[in-house]
Amino acid sequence: MASLPSVEDLRLVQAVARTGAVGTAARELRISQPSASQRLSRLERLCGTKLFERDTRGARPTPAGAELSRRADHILGHLEEVYAATRAAATGQRLVIGTFSSIAPILFPILDADLPEIEIQQQVDHGHFLVERVAEGTMDAAFIAIAEQMALPHGTVGRRVGRDELVLFVPPGARPPGRGRQPLKDRPMVFSTYDRGSEDIHDRLAALGALPRRGVTLSTTVAMARRRAHLALVPRTALATELRPGEHLMPAPFRYRLTLSVVTTPTPPKPLIAHLPQLRATLNLS
Repeated sequence: MASLPSVEDLRLVQAVARTGAVGTAARELRISQPSASQRLSRLERLCGTKLFERDTRGARPTPAGAELSRRADHILGHLEEVYAATRAAATGQRLVIGTFSSIAPILFPILDADLPEIEIQQQVDHGHFLVERVAEGTMDAAFIAIAEQMALPHGTVGRRVGRDELVLFVPPGARPPGRGRQPLKDRPMVFSTYDRGSEDIHDRLAALGALPRRGVTLSTTVAMARRRAHLALVPRTALATELRPGEHLMPAPFRYRLTLSVVTTPTPPKPLIAHLPQLRATLNLS
């Protein structure tokens, strides 16, 4: 059986990927450059593939090296939490909760305000990675939008928090849609969703005459619309707690429903589950 990577190995991979140079990473970790190079070569032999492309310009991770760096972040992050998690387990007042980047600025402030007696450790990642952490026991709950579009791992359960829908966000100065078969003809339209339907939404907007452009997150999409006084198509949740004076929402030009779910083990955190109805109401979910 191949030996497992040590903490020092993982920290070295992290440092090389971050700094782009073996020498810089070695100085940061207070080891010699030859030692760092030898350790990387040993890791590459164990992995059976090259981890970094090294030349006079530095070190660039290969796809394999990028994956090992991501996993190193994940593993070392858990190790750094071990003592705090152990202390918190004695009181039962700590939950590790994850969600995706678009909804994190909306969800976490609500949970923090509504569950002040619980220390919530916040984590952000893609939905399938979050679900894996619930399955492996390192996360208590994951709020995701793709639970009904994927096969959940053994030992996890998905619960529907509520249904969301796309709406038109109209900032001050933005003209509402016109009439006819192409009510958005030649209109720039920024949009965002938190499920896997971006291509479908893009095509529907284009069919209505719009010039669609995807925003990378919900908050980015709203900010783009505000800055340029353009319409935006976003889930209602995106503006559940921050609609400003002069702004309003309109029905979307087509029907599109989303589902926010929470994934837990079969024995979920009781305080969190009890809070779901209030969370549903705050997020304007049905």
